[in-house]
Amino acid sequence: MKLTRRASLFLLAFAVWTWLIWPNFMVNIAKDVRAFTDSGAPTTFFTVHLVLVLTSLALGTVIGVIGWRGFRADRAARKTD
Repeated sequence: MKLTRRASLFLLAFAVWTWLIWPNFMVNIAKDVRAFTDSGAPTTFFTVHLVLVLTSLALGTVIGVIGWRGFRADRAARKTD
């Protein structure tokens, strides 16, 4: 499958957006009073959100790699034309 330049750039933008938003979200969750018990142990609230953030970052990374490869392939194809 060949990605267009536009689709590749969209995927790259999505990956950058993901890496800008989710770490900040995790910092905010960690500051929430519901994140840890009085003894400092993580709560279910924190654990669920941590899994959500890690999954989103993993998917964002994969999407970024796909976008980067598509962009490079498009650039190479334009050079040969």
